[in-house]
Amino acid sequence: MRDAVGPPCSRPAASDSLGGVAEQQPSHRFERGTDGPKVIVVGVDGSDSSLRAASYAGGLARRQHSLLAVVYVQPVMAAGAALGAPVAETTDQIAEDLVAQIRDAAERVKDIFAVRWEFHTFRGDPYNGLVTAADELKADAVVVGASEQAGHRIIGSVAIRLVKAGRWPVTVVP
Repeated sequence: MRDAVGPPCSRPAASDSLGGVAEQQPSHRFERGTDGPKVIVVGVDGSDSSLRAASYAGGLARRQHSLLAVVYVQPVMAAGAALGAPVAETTDQIAEDLVAQIRDAAERVKDIFAVRWEFHTFRGDPYNGLVTAADELKADAVVVGASEQAGHRIIGSVAIRLVKAGRWPVTVVP
């Protein structure tokens, strides 16, 4: 049982085989040294659920005084690029539009609450892009929107794969 005024990792003393008291060493768990998340990564792709996730993550970042890292993973479509389609230009435009939306939203609420945020783009599939982003940014938490695609019930959504990875707390916003 934890003492109300003692440190959270102290334990009561145990008796040794000679009838004396042997002190147990405190148990140590890995911690980054903070009382809350310092970096919250949120994945956005322009869908309604990802924008709701960004709003939710923004609220978490505000309350926790965390950095909000907004991440857009640009898909790499080799087939489209091989056929001469301007895939990179299209995904760059999506990223620019997302940044503009986020800046507008941040500007509207700047007098109400301040949130420190950054926008990052990564290339690849959404799962690996978010994993790379969370690792590189040293994320303490990841927030994503629930998948809106029916096929993900069969092969698994990005959110489910992130939860199964078990490397960060993951919040899935409907």
